[in-house]
Amino acid sequence: MNIFGLKSTQKSGAAAEDLAAEYLIRHKLKIIERNYRCRHGEIDLIAKDGASLVFVEVRLRSPGNFGGAAASITPAKQQKILATARHYLSGQSGIPPCRFDVLLLEGLTADKIEWIKNAFGE
Repeated sequence: MNIFGLKSTQKSGAAAEDLAAEYLIRHKLKIIERNYRCRHGEIDLIAKDGASLVFVEVRLRSPGNFGGAAASITPAKQQKILATARHYLSGQSGIPPCRFDVLLLEGLTADKIEWIKNAFGE
């Protein structure tokens, strides 16, 4: 823990989400929600891409660790994200087109971001 009560993994996770949000903004998406939580789980970022609502999972991994960042998004994790997205949408008026994207970060640098659009869904 540091003086702010955050573990180093929490700090690096927050830094990765900041980097991912900046990356999406540079690619013309509008961030509308960060760290949306409910009883089902958490969605790192929710953004608008034109008329579409984009639920974004951000993954930070050291190169080569446990198969890399993509390997950490298991089917169980995908189901939690889907359930959380359904919960978010239940509070909205009307349901826009939606997609589930993943931003994979191999370190905390903008040049090491892989953006997978429509990474999963139902």
